[in-house]
Amino acid sequence: MKKAGKSLSVLLAAAMIAGSLTACGGGKDDGRADSGEKKDVKIAIVCDSAGQNDNGYNQTAVEGAKKAADELGVEYKVVEPENGVPAALETLAEDGYNVIFNLEYDFDALIKGVGGSEPIAVMYPDTTFVCVNDNPNQYDDGNVIHDNVICALFDVHEASYIAGALSVQVLENKDILFPAENYSFTDLDKGGRTIGFVGGTNSNGITVFSDGFIEGINKAAEDLGVNYDYYAKYDAGFSDPATGSTVAGTYYNQGANVVYAVAGSVGDGVASKAKEEKKLAIHVDADKDDMQPGYILTSVIKNTSVPVYDITKAYVDGTIDDMDRLQTFPLASGATDITELTQIKQAIADTDEAQAKWEEIMTYIDDLKTQIADGKIKVTNAQIGEAFDPSACKNVTIK
Repeated sequence: MKKAGKSLSVLLAAAMIAGSLTACGGGKDDGRADSGEKKDVKIAIVCDSAGQNDNGYNQTAVEGAKKAADELGVEYKVVEPENGVPAALETLAEDGYNVIFNLEYDFDALIKGVGGSEPIAVMYPDTTFVCVNDNPNQYDDGNVIHDNVICALFDVHEASYIAGALSVQVLENKDILFPAENYSFTDLDKGGRTIGFVGGTNSNGITVFSDGFIEGINKAAEDLGVNYDYYAKYDAGFSDPATGSTVAGTYYNQGANVVYAVAGSVGDGVASKAKEEKKLAIHVDADKDDMQPGYILTSVIKNTSVPVYDITKAYVDGTIDDMDRLQTFPLASGATDITELTQIKQAIADTDEAQAKWEEIMTYIDDLKTQIADGKIKVTNAQIGEAFDPSACKNVTIK
C-alpha cells in the first residue's frame, strides 16, 4: 500500500521515470517460475553502476532473484537506473514491488529524504527496502529508523582478514612456492613487502574490506617477524578497468607484489595488470580466480544471492517482520569467504618442498578461520560503526 495523499505530480513523475529504466525480468516468461505455486510477490534488484553483468556483486544478486523465482514463484525485475537510485526506488514502489534490494551506495533519499521530500521509506510504508553493504537505518543510539528497511551486511572484514594473512604467507614463501620463470616478484628486501588496495568509493562498505585486510596482513607479518607497507586508493569507481590497470601499475612499480581490488569492474583491470607484471591480484564478490589463472591469488566472495533469496523467502513465508532489521552474513553462511584457491594451487611449483609449504600455509589459514569463528580473533567491522585503529597494526605502515 502506498502512502495516502501522494501528490499527482509525484505520480506523474514516477510514470515518466518508469519509461527510462533499463530492466530485465519482471515478465511471466523470465521473471517467474513456470511450475509450482505462484506467489503474489514481486521483488526488484536495483544495480549499482557496474551493472547486472559484472560477474560479481550485481550478477550474484540477480542469480538470487532467479532462484527465488524458480523455487518460490515470485516475480522479479532487475533495474539499472538511468535517472538515479531514488527515482528507481520510487517507481518500483509505486509499481507495487514488495521487496526492493538497493545495491548502490545511495541511501539518503530512502532513509532521510532529500530536497525537502519525505524519506522514501515513509512514503511507501508497506514496501520492504533492503540496503545492501551498509547500515544507514539506525540512529546514533543504535535504534532502528524505519521498520520497513532491512540492512544486509556481509562479514567481509573477516574474509578480507584471511586474504591479508594469506598474502603475507604466500609472499614470504614466494621463492619456494612459485616457478621463477612464471613470475617477476619484487625482492622482499628491495621493497617487495608492499601490498596495495583499490577501493571503489570511500564508504563503510569498502573500508570494511581494507580494515580487515590490513589486520590480516599485520597478523601474519607479526607471526613471521616482518613489516609491510600498505598503499590504498578509495575513489577508483566501479566501472572502468583502465583505472584499475593504471592504479595497480603504480603500486606494482612501487614494489607491491599483491594488489587487492574492491571496485567492481575496476578489479578486472587490476587482474590484467597483475598478469602483465607477473605478480598477484586479489579480486572480489565472486570467484574470479580463473579470470587470470595463476595471477589472482584469491577472490573475497560476497555472494549477494544469499541475502536476496533468504529475505525474499522470509517475505513469502510471512516471517519478514520477525527478522532483525540488520542481517549479517558470516563465513559460516556461505555468503562470504575466500575461494578454494584451486587456480593458484595449480600454479604452485611441482616440488615436494613447495607442496609441503603450501599445505603448511593452508593449515595456518584454517586455524585463523577457526579462531575467528570462535571469537578468539576479533576483526574490525566498519559496517557497524567500529573504528579501525592503525596504531594496533604495528607491523604495517599505511602510506
